[in-house]
Amino acid sequence: MASGRLGAADLTADTDTLLYTVPAGKIATVNIRVTNRNAISAAITLAIGPGQTPAAADYIEYQAPLDGHLPLEDTGLILSAGEKVWARASLAGVSVRVHGYEGDA
Repeated sequence: MASGRLGAADLTADTDTLLYTVPAGKIATVNIRVTNRNAISAAITLAIGPGQTPAAADYIEYQAPLDGHLPLEDTGLILSAGEKVWARASLAGVSVRVHGYEGDA
């Protein structure tokens, strides 16, 4: 069973980045931490869903403003087997980390 860091990325501007997929037969409790390393605001989009790309219903944050040098964290998210976590930022220079715990379904 994995725990701790499950995925991380330095985001490319305006590109959906797959960060983590819950393995078959597992469930996961995750936190998603995003940090804007820029001096100016960025917009952050986060999605969780089962498809190969995010669908409209999968967004949990959509173009949320993220001021320069400030973090955003969504905590205690419960994911089912096969669900994926994606992130997208309006600027480069945004870091994102998925951390948590996987357990048997």
